[in-house]
Amino acid sequence: MTGTVLLTLGRLPKGLDLARSFARAGGRVLVADPHRRHLVGASRSVARSFQVAPPAESPARYLDDLAAIIARENVDLVLPVSEEILYVSALHGRVDPRVRVFAMPQAELLALHDKAGFVDVARAAGLNVPDSAIGGTPASASISATGDVIVKPRHGCAGGGVRRFKAGAPIDAGPDDVVQRFVPGAERSACALAHEGVMQGCAIYRGFVMSGTVAVAFERVDDPPILRWVEAFVAATRFTGFISFDFIVDDAGTPWGIECNPRLTSGVHFMMTQDLAPAIMQSRQQVRLRPERRLQQFWACLTETQGRFGQWPAFRRNLANLFRTPDVTWSASDPWPLIGMPWTAWPIISASRARRVSFGEAASRDILWREEGGAVASGSAWPSARSAA
Repeated sequence: MTGTVLLTLGRLPKGLDLARSFARAGGRVLVADPHRRHLVGASRSVARSFQVAPPAESPARYLDDLAAIIARENVDLVLPVSEEILYVSALHGRVDPRVRVFAMPQAELLALHDKAGFVDVARAAGLNVPDSAIGGTPASASISATGDVIVKPRHGCAGGGVRRFKAGAPIDAGPDDVVQRFVPGAERSACALAHEGVMQGCAIYRGFVMSGTVAVAFERVDDPPILRWVEAFVAATRFTGFISFDFIVDDAGTPWGIECNPRLTSGVHFMMTQDLAPAIMQSRQQVRLRPERRLQQFWACLTETQGRFGQWPAFRRNLANLFRTPDVTWSASDPWPLIGMPWTAWPIISASRARRVSFGEAASRDILWREEGGAVASGSAWPSARSAA
């Protein structure tokens, strides 16, 4: 029995997969989002939507808003969709114990969201990660002196603020940055669902149409070494929930974990929609992968194609993809999320234009974790990983 499910974000396509899955399983699906209108709210799978405070601007009000909805609507399951999980996880202990909050405790999520903390956890589990250190330390100076490095914010998202420096070059990095050894190779991503350290499903993919640093068209790939890496990490941390990773695969085929997103990512689109709700509700349920190898976010890919006009090889490649690749939101029985996206996404589109930032940045700025505004301090150790070391 699925009961009443509250999705804590409605603006992103991955939330639509969850809404459709739970509605198909007989659940009553509610959505909470700081925006009054949003993509998932246009779906026939959703019974009702609620506007809540933006978590990055007012974490306390956001949690109060969610708690009020949970109590008033008799919610059984709270299901985070994206970066807002770092705030939603603070609901543990704040709501009726019968309510399941589908997130690990906040301190453990923050330890993985911290790119320095993730490296420590992965290294303790015996997994391949590049040499990394917090900026401004002797260790970071040593790494940068002997090879090319990547510098990125410890709590960054979607590739924002990532910079590359040549070996020995002066680098601008402080305690809020991670300095990481540059590993040449192919970029890969993975999105997995797990229960108490046992993986229920995992999609490995790469982006092939990009909007800035964010992929808007994806191709699923088979990579057994990455699959084994993810399985080992999940087992070492006894992780429950959705968890995602970015990798570099070197010329020898070895995957190097470069960062962790302890949340859902676009890889969920490769999972069978009808399997998601049963797997979330039943720990033994496995998630199958869709037969499609390529998927796209149509409107975002259309924008990227238009932007390539005049750059003929890239334009022709994007145009061919636009008409040959299935859209992640389209359903003949539930067409309005795709058809109505220009209207439901207008708050994001207008913010993107006004601030001259990418659509992805505009879509996430009010849900990103902010250390100074968070519900608890980050940097907590991950006890399961320590014991597994």
